[in-house]
Amino acid sequence: MDPDIDRVVADYQREHRDLADARDLVRSAIQALQEVKGDPQRGPHATAGREGPPLSAMLNVLLTPPAWSPYPELIESGQRVFADYGLYEAGALFFASLPMAYATVDGAEVLARVSDLATRNLTRRVAETGQMLLDVMGLRGADSLAPGAAGYMTAIGLRVMHACVRVLILDRPESGPWPEAEYGPPVNQELMLGTLLDFTVVAWEAMARMGIKLSPADRQANLHAWSFIGLLMGVEACRDGALSLSDVEQISAGLTRLLGPSQAGRRLMAALLAEMEEFMPLGWRKLPRSVVRMLFQDAPGAVRGVPDLLSVPPAAWWSVPLLALLRIANQHDWLLGPAAPPVHALIRKLSRHVLISYADRYAQGPTPFHVPGELASRWRIPTSPAGLRVHRMRGRVRYAARARLQRVGGRTRRWRPR
Repeated sequence: MDPDIDRVVADYQREHRDLADARDLVRSAIQALQEVKGDPQRGPHATAGREGPPLSAMLNVLLTPPAWSPYPELIESGQRVFADYGLYEAGALFFASLPMAYATVDGAEVLARVSDLATRNLTRRVAETGQMLLDVMGLRGADSLAPGAAGYMTAIGLRVMHACVRVLILDRPESGPWPEAEYGPPVNQELMLGTLLDFTVVAWEAMARMGIKLSPADRQANLHAWSFIGLLMGVEACRDGALSLSDVEQISAGLTRLLGPSQAGRRLMAALLAEMEEFMPLGWRKLPRSVVRMLFQDAPGAVRGVPDLLSVPPAAWWSVPLLALLRIANQHDWLLGPAAPPVHALIRKLSRHVLISYADRYAQGPTPFHVPGELASRWRIPTSPAGLRVHRMRGRVRYAARARLQRVGGRTRRWRPR
């Protein structure tokens, strides 16, 4: 797992048995870190009187200088890839990377258990994952991952979060015993490395199926940034330096053995699709499941079967010719290249709609979803009060129309927009 941080988090947990949600501990640690970062002479022991030795020990681990420093120009290049193709990368996250994570049997079990323990909300962590992506990759400049900066704080906060998840799962009897003989420890190194590949290799391949083919230089820069983020998160594979493209090709091939069907994976995927489909404009409700199907249809080996492992419903009939056109255009851009832009626009619209909906739905709360202003402007995501009011009005119209149709069909609602 991550022994250095696991020990101190376990000590803190024993002193706070009423803590049910890992985020409370993360906020406490980050707040203390913010207090001492501007005055290194104080050190983490300055907080001992307020929170006790466990938090001091935690800060000692978190404030340890990283084992290596990233190349600033590669960090900037990697983040520029996200800024330039962010709507495609967001689509890749929601409709490819998350399904891959859910199809990893032990990973799905961890996600489902901790969601049940904390809030009974299987999809709130989707918004938190999206916010993490924006925090570490959406803030331009090499200094965004410097000690104390927003991206840096997010990454080390995730290291604490993962340790808290391990403690919650192993120490809370109400969740049932963790099957360590079958899955290994929860949120182990193999699973964390697989998650890092979901944000890189899986996202790149999904973007390629959308028609966005990153150059080897762009992929290496993006991987360099993610390798440093992985180091801050406690991923051992990144401890001695940044991963290379040849590294991730070999690792990806080995990790496909973790894929398989599970009840937890199907629950998570069903909740994700239900939420995404609530966000869709009228007439486009089945677009998310259709895009998931499209992104995996040409994948190699076992990865091609991910939608079936997760019981993703069939694609909408009207999407089949549209997505087939994109597929052909990507393979034969010399002949059908002009046919691809309308479908690319549809994918951008889909990702934009999901981001706006998350920003609206999770605008309030302990971890609000927020798109940085520069990216919001670049991706045409409204952030003004007037723009958000229009979006909410459309949501209420969709709700009323679908509720009427569902009353006719005898179905009930699961979620009502604000």
